[in-house]
Amino acid sequence: MIIEIRHYTLNSGQREAFIEFFEHKNRDALRDAGMLVFGPLRDLENPDKVHWMRAFTSLAEREKIKGGFYDGPVWNTSIEPIAMPMIAHYEADLTETTEGFENFTGTKTL
Repeated sequence: MIIEIRHYTLNSGQREAFIEFFEHKNRDALRDAGMLVFGPLRDLENPDKVHWMRAFTSLAEREKIKGGFYDGPVWNTSIEPIAMPMIAHYEADLTETTEGFENFTGTKTL
């Protein structure tokens, strides 16, 4: 399983607005596109940071799903114009699970 661990530093004072938007609009849009999405997660040490994860079965699936989402109308008209102005900086760590990893359903991946 491929998991992106995403770290967003938001413009000062924007965290709760970003979380509300993410929970009520963005998460569903990402899931509708075929991504497994976990989060958002509040950073306990920085009041302007949020983390979240998205998962894919393979790198090929990741590229296909991301391409369809970011080239599509939902991202371009409903998500990007609202979310991106709240974000000062973001980073994403691209990871792959190990053989013994237990996914969020409690089953091991191979």
